[in-house]
Amino acid sequence: MSAPLPSALRVRFQRYIEEGLSGRAAAARLKLSPATGARWARLVRATGEARAAPQGRPKGHGKLAPHRGFFEVLLGQDADMTLPELGRALEDATGVCAHSASIGRFLRKLGYRYEKNRWWPPSGVARV
Repeated sequence: MSAPLPSALRVRFQRYIEEGLSGRAAAARLKLSPATGARWARLVRATGEARAAPQGRPKGHGKLAPHRGFFEVLLGQDADMTLPELGRALEDATGVCAHSASIGRFLRKLGYRYEKNRWWPPSGVARV
């Protein structure tokens, strides 16, 4: 995905719109496409500025975050479970299907580490 156009360009565009130019005319002066000019002009009129929209995936915790407690209880009962076993247990209990690599990344993000056939809880980290 490409980066958004610079904010300095957007400010110049906004000045042209405030001076009374149409979106297409302001876009032509700045060598932008007419569609971009129309879209930015609509933004300026609606919000007062042509700010870039956020890009990329929305910030969040994914589909496994609500099941954190489930994994903690499961690993507390049997710390010797494999990732595929954890995935099957999650699917049987909640109906959520997750790849074992996703579960492993999620557990590592929580601070769990796998050593010598056991999942160990995070050490020295305050639980949230």
